[in-house]
Amino acid sequence: MTEYFEIHARDGAARLGELRLTEPCRTPALVGDLLDDAGSEWVADRPSPAGDPSSLTVFPHRAFPGGTAPEVRDSFAPEYPDVDFPSAAVISSESPLDYGTDAVIVSDAQSVRGHGAAFVEAIVAIRDAVPADTALILPGVATPRNVSLLAYAGVDGVDAARATAAGTRGHYLTTDGFHHLDALEELPCACSACQVPREAFTRADCVEHNRNALRAELARVRGRIRSGRLRDYVEGQARHDQWLTAAMRELDDRWAYVEERAPILREAEIAATTSDTIRRPEIQRYADRVTSRYRNRFKNPLVLVPCSARKPYSESQSHGQFHDVIQWRAHLVSMTSPIGVVPQELETTYPAQHYDTVVTGRWSAEEVDFVASILRRYLERNEYSKIVAHVPDEGYRDVVERVEAELDLGDRVTYTVPEGGHPTDDDSLSNLADALDGELKYSKREREHNTVRAIADYLLGDGAGDDLFADVDLQTTSRYPKIQVRDGAETQLATMVPQYGTLSFTLDGAHLWADSDAPTKRVEIDGFVPHGSVLAPGIVDADEDIRVGDEVIVEGPKAFAIGRAEMFGREMAESTRGEAVAVRHVEEL
Repeated sequence: MTEYFEIHARDGAARLGELRLTEPCRTPALVGDLLDDAGSEWVADRPSPAGDPSSLTVFPHRAFPGGTAPEVRDSFAPEYPDVDFPSAAVISSESPLDYGTDAVIVSDAQSVRGHGAAFVEAIVAIRDAVPADTALILPGVATPRNVSLLAYAGVDGVDAARATAAGTRGHYLTTDGFHHLDALEELPCACSACQVPREAFTRADCVEHNRNALRAELARVRGRIRSGRLRDYVEGQARHDQWLTAAMRELDDRWAYVEERAPILREAEIAATTSDTIRRPEIQRYADRVTSRYRNRFKNPLVLVPCSARKPYSESQSHGQFHDVIQWRAHLVSMTSPIGVVPQELETTYPAQHYDTVVTGRWSAEEVDFVASILRRYLERNEYSKIVAHVPDEGYRDVVERVEAELDLGDRVTYTVPEGGHPTDDDSLSNLADALDGELKYSKREREHNTVRAIADYLLGDGAGDDLFADVDLQTTSRYPKIQVRDGAETQLATMVPQYGTLSFTLDGAHLWADSDAPTKRVEIDGFVPHGSVLAPGIVDADEDIRVGDEVIVEGPKAFAIGRAEMFGREMAESTRGEAVAVRHVEEL
């Protein structure tokens, strides 16, 4: 049971935490000086340590290096007592076990450093074996260059051993690598150790600088986690080292690990500045949900248009021009890198209006491949009698033509932008008007109802929008995008949240959701009435498909509530500290 480590904020697998020692330590952090090692059990039997609230006591252990034979590792399985002081256990990533300590220290960390796949495999194995709120400490690995990636993977604590050893060898560490001290003409740092003339700078000073640089980078990482922008930073930092790039991509391929921890919404904007942005879990999740959960409910033709710099797209000047021509006679779907395709009903749903990309006027082959794969899956799921591709030549038309050939769409596709033209040119807009000539408009009621149902599909699962409102006199009031969802004129069920494109349920809406056939996200609590939040110790169980930011139903013997998840489902069930659900409405039973 974790008593002396608490997580306060999350950015995917990265966490802002606190070691609750006499002097609290914010993590990710240098924790080497906070460890009180009770010794090795290779030498002799050790008594249980007395413990100290000012440090993290490491229980007596046998530290198995990487590659140790399984029968040797398995022959030692210590039983540690329950203690009332901060504690840590030494474990191997090859056979990780949960000893009920506040932290685990990885004995074979050196074996996976420099190997992307091995590093990720080790982190995932440990995270799967120990409770979600256990601190993970990786010794002997951290440098200013790699510590952001370590934190991104889920590491909470590091030591300065490697940075110290580098300094004694005359290696001056920075966030982009190291410099041989003898070849360094000037000191590119303003830390206290570097406030001497270059000729007076010694290897002892280099050691101090390296430790300072590591502390400074950890502070920067904590700031990035706090703002929800660590991935943007890691994409740049990983470029300085091949194994860091490999590790980041290996993490992206571990879908179950990263998606479970990735929030469904953020306040921070995604900076789409590298090709690796396409591989981000938020991007991949959006693409997956649009092509497996979203279902078009309009009977009108499809019009494919380019994205816009302004978000949501409907507020941009170019999309205003498209709308003036289309006039609700077609279903509008925007094409964009790195998101893929964005149906008009989901234009506000994270991350469709929360990214900014590099505009060069040219698409890379990887971007074309990605967007084409999403458009193909979208059209395989959604049937249209007519497709109007109102897109320019570069990139966009390449995507549509590829999908047209792959799906054998025949004469269903019409291109309305002349070669070399722009979608907002007079000729292009005139061609668009001609392509939609004779098509009937759909009503405001239809588009708002379809928007509400589409968001429910996206958030809850395929068909949820129809299941949720099957027995409801569905009405929508207020103005888009802050639509209020009602059952008849009296009962409000939910409100569309324009910042994130989600649904915020009332208690009536939560009861409707709980009683419907739509997939639910439930949190079972003990016999109390929550006010403001539900803390992890009060949770009995939680659905595993809950993600941070999800709407969740909270149920217990004494209360029924609706709120937003602050932990993912498995973390709620495993954790012993921290806020699990921010409760919005509660009903005492």
